Amino acid sequence: MANLLAIDTSAAWCSVALSLGEQVAEHRHEAVSAGASQLLLPWIEALLRKANIELKDLDAIAVGIGPGAFTGVRLGVAAVQGLAISNNLPVIAVTSLDAISAQLITTHAFKDINPKAFIIAIDARMEEVYWAKYEYQSNQLPKRIGDIRLTKPEDIDLQGIEFLAGSAINAYSKRLPQFKGALDSEIAISSLGILACAKQMLAEGKQQDVRQLEPLYVRNKVALTTAEREEAFK
Repeated sequence: MANLLAIDTSAAWCSVALSLGEQVAEHRHEAVSAGASQLLLPWIEALLRKANIELKDLDAIAVGIGPGAFTGVRLGVAAVQGLAISNNLPVIAVTSLDAISAQLITTHAFKDINPKAFIIAIDARMEEVYWAKYEYQSNQLPKRIGDIRLTKPEDIDLQGIEFLAGSAINAYSKRLPQFKGALDSEIAISSLGILACAKQMLAEGKQQDVRQLEPLYVRNKVALTTAEREEAFK
């Protein structure tokens, strides 16, 4: 079994997890407004010190590459680039929605229904959502079907979907297509989801050189013009 460090700062949390072989992962996850840059490296150092290992003892570092908050995504990627380069480690890039899907299948609500098809949809701000479809078979991580999409809430394709999860539910409850399946509006990204995906990706040889690591923004445009903001609220 591998030694893995997983981090995510792509949302409103600073989240770090350390997994050593078959031991239960050590995990720290805390809501932050804008202080993740001050917490991230000290948390990593504290977890490593508690485990009595050094960064060079890891097999890889996994990081959430987005989509998510632009500043947070950049922070996480930059931090991992620095750590991986200085310790000659490979990295594992995990998308936010894939990580959330890995967390979702561990919840009681999901297990009670055991859906074969579900969607993760998160608030992308600017009146839009990031979303992706997943297929699920027992005892496996979900398989994403196609790319992560960026659309208006009304344009999420819920045909054949049994479960819908993510922050888009609360953010756009009145704009989502009618849906009679199960909902989980509270689930959010955590380094434990990053870790779950990273373990499988490492086993499949999907680690990469740190020089190939890039954020996944999906949206290229960060800010609306004044005219676009006025139009959105008409």
